[in-house]
Amino acid sequence: MLNVKFYELNSVENNKLKFAVIMAEYKGKWIFVRHKERETWEIPGGHREKNEDINYTASRELFEETGAKNFSIIPVCTYSVDTGEGESFGQLFYSKVIDLDELPNYEIGEIRLLNNIPENLTYPLIQPYLFKKVVKYIINK
Repeated sequence: MLNVKFYELNSVENNKLKFAVIMAEYKGKWIFVRHKERETWEIPGGHREKNEDINYTASRELFEETGAKNFSIIPVCTYSVDTGEGESFGQLFYSKVIDLDELPNYEIGEIRLLNNIPENLTYPLIQPYLFKKVVKYIINK
């Protein structure tokens, strides 16, 4: 069974952060992406490259996966996923996208703008928790 936990920003060693996940809002709707090789939807994000700043990872992944050209991006918290074989850590971000450009020709097949999280998720045991965390962050801001 998977276990998702949340931590305050800067409470986990920076070098342990392996992923950046970005809940991105555009014109009042949430951006979800579909990988070219999948039929399921996911929150934009991805792996941190070697020696890459996690904030840069978030900006890079947001552009690569959505075509976001002009946006603000804010770190919300650190999260972990424990599969029973150890925790892996990531940073969760919120982004307000101003302009979307053409979708870059990387790994994403399409994007969708939705009012809520879709049912057909790539990571259904993880992504709903991340989504709710960002919604709560926005409400309490």
